[in-house]
Order: sequence, then structure tokens, then C-alpha cells
Amino acid sequence: MKKQFAIIGLGRFGTSICKELYHLGHEVLAIDKNQKKLDEVKGFATHTLNVDGTDESALQKVGIRNFEHVIVAIGEDIQASILCTLHLKDLDVRKVWAKAQNDYHHKVLEKIGADRIFHPEKDMGNRIAEFLTSEKVIDYIDLSAEYSIVEILATNKVNGKTIVDLDVRAKYGCTIIAIKQKGKVDVTPNPMDPLYAGDIIVVIGNKRDLRRFQVNAL
Repeated sequence: MKKQFAIIGLGRFGTSICKELYHLGHEVLAIDKNQKKLDEVKGFATHTLNVDGTDESALQKVGIRNFEHVIVAIGEDIQASILCTLHLKDLDVRKVWAKAQNDYHHKVLEKIGADRIFHPEKDMGNRIAEFLTSEKVIDYIDLSAEYSIVEILATNKVNGKTIVDLDVRAKYGCTIIAIKQKGKVDVTPNPMDPLYAGDIIVVIGNKRDLRRFQVNAL
């Protein structure tokens, strides 16, 4: 379903989101006070505007409140990020998502009402750490500080075994939520069907339990 997004701040993070949302078919308004940055995303945005994100009256004039989601991707200027987020909440923007530089920045954004807060460098660091420490991990999604969803490559150790044989929930406290086999995804896998080396097992659980499952079962 096509949605409307406005992205304020076109550093690496903001530009990356802008391009991805545009490629997914959504309407994207790119906002920055640097015209050069706007020129660089003209082919990846529905509209571009040279506006200072800390200028409340300018944001109001461009009709920012009409956008379903506004992403504050302002980089190193924490004060500008906070001020922009505050203006957006004052203008009754429905969903304001903001990039945080550190824990202090996160706390302030939370207190002034940001609906969702990103830590792109920290999140990417977590993902890379998971990939580096396990050759079996294909993809990784953080749900919270304690829980994740992990795509794990099945090895010869489980070849021919079923979900019942693995007894993942009882032994490790994790839940298998899907199996990818031969390019097809089964979100209601039959617990009696065999697994094969090369299959991708999608598991949800506590991070500690997921690591135990990777090490001991696979």
C-alpha cells in the first residue's frame, strides 16, 4: 500500500532511507537545507524541498502535518534533531521517527514524544557482530534488548531430522516460525517434515537461547 513519507536530513542514513522507500513505490518528500544534497536525491524522491528542519513556520507552510510518517534523519547536530522533532510533535504529525546519536539523545527524543527512535550505527554493529560470530546466521532482526528473530542455515547435523526431533522449544526455549526450502517459505511448517542441510530455519527467542540453539543443535 502506497504511503507518504517525509525525510528531514539527507546524510548517509536519510539518503539511504529515501532511496529505499522510493524504490518500494512510496511517495517521498526529501527535505534538507543543503541544496547539493537535495540535487543528489532528485532521482530517488517524489519531491525535494530546501527547508531548514528547525524552522517551525517553514515546516508548517510545506504541509508537513499531512504526511503519515516523518523521519528526522538529521546527523551530528543533536540540538537541531531535537528541535525539529519537537516542532513536528507540536504540529501534530502522526508518526515521528528520529535518528539518535547516543543514549542521551535517545532519552530526550523519547521525552518530547518521538514515536520511534533509530540507532543505525549501533543496530548495524549488532547485526555485523552476529554475522561475524556465527557462519550459520543468514539474517538477524532485533525485537528488543533481549529478543530477536534469526535466520539460521541448517547444517548436515540436522539433515533428515524433523522439528519434533529437534524439540527446540523444550530444549532451548526458542520457537521455529518458518522454514525456507528451495526458495519457498513455509510459515506453518509441519513438525513431522524433515529438514535438509541448506534449508533456512527462522527462529524467534531470547538472544541467549538462540545462541545456545545455534551452537548445540546446528
